[in-house]
Amino acid sequence: MRGPEVCQLLAPEGMNSPDASPDSALPAARGTLDAPLREDVRHLGATVGELLTEQLGEDAFHRVEAIRTQAIARREQGRPLAELAAPLLDLPVDTAESLTRAFSTYFQMVNIAERVHRIRRRRQYQRDSTRPQPDGLLDALHKLRADGVGVDELLAMLDRLDVEPVFTAHPTEAIRRSLLEKEQEIVRCLVNGFDDARTPMEARADWERLRMAMTAGWQTSDTSSVRLTVQDEFEHVGFYLGGPLYLVVPVFYELLEDALAQVYGVTRELPRLLRFATWVGGDMDGNPNVGADTIAATLSAQRAQVLDRYAADVGELARLLSQTVNRAAIAPEVLARSDDYRARFPAAAAAIRPRHADMPYRVLLTLVRARLRATQRDELHAYPDAAAFLADIDLIADSLRAHRGLHAGWFQVRRLRWRVRTFGFHLARLDLRQDSRIHAQAVGALLNDPDWAERDAAEQADTLTPYAAGDARFPRPGAAVASRTLAMFDQLDQSRARYGADATGLYIISMAQRPADVLAVLALARQGGLAEPGTDVPLDIAPLFETVDDLKGGPDTLRALLANPVYKAHLQARGNRQYVMLGYSDSGKDGGTLASRWGLQRAQVELLEAAAELGIRISFFHGRGGSASRGGTRIMPALMASPRGSVGGTFRVTEQGEVIHRKYGIRALALRELEQSVAATLRASLRPRITEPREQHWKQMMASIAGTSRQAYRAFVGDAAFVDYFRRATPIDVIEKMTLGSRPSRRGTMKGVESLRAIPWVFAWTQCRAVLTAWYGLGSALERGAAEFGEDALLEMARDWGFVRSMLDDVDMVLAKCDLDIAETFSQLAGDLHAHFFPMIRAEFDRTVYWVLRLKNADRLLAGDAKLAQSIRLRNPYVDPISLIQVDLLRRWRDGGSQDEALLHALVATVNGVSQGLQNTG
Repeated sequence: MRGPEVCQLLAPEGMNSPDASPDSALPAARGTLDAPLREDVRHLGATVGELLTEQLGEDAFHRVEAIRTQAIARREQGRPLAELAAPLLDLPVDTAESLTRAFSTYFQMVNIAERVHRIRRRRQYQRDSTRPQPDGLLDALHKLRADGVGVDELLAMLDRLDVEPVFTAHPTEAIRRSLLEKEQEIVRCLVNGFDDARTPMEARADWERLRMAMTAGWQTSDTSSVRLTVQDEFEHVGFYLGGPLYLVVPVFYELLEDALAQVYGVTRELPRLLRFATWVGGDMDGNPNVGADTIAATLSAQRAQVLDRYAADVGELARLLSQTVNRAAIAPEVLARSDDYRARFPAAAAAIRPRHADMPYRVLLTLVRARLRATQRDELHAYPDAAAFLADIDLIADSLRAHRGLHAGWFQVRRLRWRVRTFGFHLARLDLRQDSRIHAQAVGALLNDPDWAERDAAEQADTLTPYAAGDARFPRPGAAVASRTLAMFDQLDQSRARYGADATGLYIISMAQRPADVLAVLALARQGGLAEPGTDVPLDIAPLFETVDDLKGGPDTLRALLANPVYKAHLQARGNRQYVMLGYSDSGKDGGTLASRWGLQRAQVELLEAAAELGIRISFFHGRGGSASRGGTRIMPALMASPRGSVGGTFRVTEQGEVIHRKYGIRALALRELEQSVAATLRASLRPRITEPREQHWKQMMASIAGTSRQAYRAFVGDAAFVDYFRRATPIDVIEKMTLGSRPSRRGTMKGVESLRAIPWVFAWTQCRAVLTAWYGLGSALERGAAEFGEDALLEMARDWGFVRSMLDDVDMVLAKCDLDIAETFSQLAGDLHAHFFPMIRAEFDRTVYWVLRLKNADRLLAGDAKLAQSIRLRNPYVDPISLIQVDLLRRWRDGGSQDEALLHALVATVNGVSQGLQNTG
């Protein structure tokens, strides 16, 4: 069974003719621009169909096709959900898992096709000199110039711009590296298809390689049965940092240089604008597997990975730079450095072939590579730091520039320079994070004060001040409870000495609520040996304001902290810049989406005001996730809607979950993401949104509306029976058993939503298709707001205030992905609690849809985004069967006491399948 017949498997309703092509993401009205995407999906669909027939047999293929047809009928003809569910009940476990994998393979291929089409569209924009790609660097510079930004103002901002994506572990994605590599092979094969000059034989060879990667992926389990270790998490993040990002960083700078020349006529050496950070190996919050040992291991592994990349690049340059002394002049400094290194590395010098002796660049680079290897092994004459290595590369670059070598290798040398300036010898800065309560336990033990955590905030601050200053030592320095914390600071001191100050980033305090939480870190750092008496603690400390109340109290906490002379002196030594991390996840879990977003917006305004009073600079660190419930959104509208002055040339944001793979898994898309991040930071810094005189009134309205939303949300999740309902009406128990990450999914005993981590909380509600974490309480709040302020006032605010407009767009998208009928089948697993809770969910959903449509002046969800609406419409018939299989397997698994490993394995497959289909899950 081949070609058009098999293609029917993946064709949406009405596309079963041989000449029809399933359109995975874009409406047909877009015409020929998206025809290549439809063609890719048609070919991929045929290949998936052939794969299923080959691997499962024709009967299984026809079963999948029959279910697909029913799913489409349910969506397009309004057929009852029970008709679709009936053939999916009580399936043999292996059949259920095979069906799930069949449908999820479709999503994998469509997701790949859409990403490849983004590359294709990007190239189309690059060919069209009259139309820069929206939200890219060229587009941003054109808009800034139109807004009156002169060249001096722009260059001054570039000199202080700092964009830093921060990679965390992957608690909503555990794709094996082998599968990531197979996906990259599929992408390469599809991208090769862009080349019209490829012969039919070459095209067939590409498709055979694609099919081989797809089939090998099918025969590979999606996830390991062994829980990820911290080392596994590092290797996963290292795949992106040392792979696509390492490769595209120089290209980013070249694009910006070209845009500057094109728009402003400026040609100049750019400062470093980008760097990267990671939490993997340093995030101790709630993870007993992270501590001093993982800090040491992670920094060592990152150093080894980036030195390997440099050694490979230097080897390539040595082969490229074959200039001989009789053909090209060489700077005497290059020759002198070679002589120096011959003496230091005699074995490497002796291995240089005699016929290469008249090639000075090759000789020096061969010896530079020997010094890199010595650095990896910590041998004599190792590079002391990345700056020393960069100095060698600069010698060669300057010599090439001075001796007509711009087109004889300087370009490639410059690319290596950009990598070294970006990644150093550390690859990414390692942030450290710990819960304030752990610090309090350590301080209480060191002070021999069992009641420390309950003491008054002012008393705590006064007690800690001499210890934070280094004027006093704790009376019980060997307290066992504090040993793990002190060992971490000792390791941090050793790591800074070994790897340099640039290897470590911020120290983040989770659940920071009072000045003592920050002073405790200074005191413990001194006790752990991070600073000698009389010296400053070399640490940028960032309190993380997570809950709605903590966000509200953040400005007062900052004022009280800066009133402490010891901390004020510490901040002066750090350049009077205070980092503050904003928690999108826990604030959303605590108060619902609207209360969270408003709390975050208000906190930034008030923290900026406090910083201005205190004469310091605030840099915000945004703890966003992938889903709208956790702050996930498009970069440009988010930053342009942020409070004036809140960006100020700095954009630091977490990248986590499946978002990392979607943004950075393919080189061209990683480059696009870096472009968008820097472009948005430039625009929001240089020309933030204009002052709006109506905004003061809107803020008063929003305070009331957000308060109502929080009340409605808390009334729902605060119900005495809610936790029991949540655990029965969602697959949270399956998620807790998945091997997604090294960190436990909850803090201690599950006594309330407060003890559940935000990621599995959102993930569970997404899996059951309710996604209520992104909208519950909003409908009630808008309804009450219309009654209190008038509907016209709400309409005006939604139309003219970017903060509200962006929020409504995100909620619109989430509502379109919801399916309350399927959510009800999950809810029925809760027994008697279903009748109590689900009517509330249904009523609030309907209210929210009504008001979102009213305020957006739309007659249907996603009316303004036809592309996304079509993408969701075409995916839903393939997600729905997986969801129904999940409900049935979940019932059977629980009925058997949650012990059947085969059922659990199949359930994990359904979780992965739904995630592939819905995306933005965690």
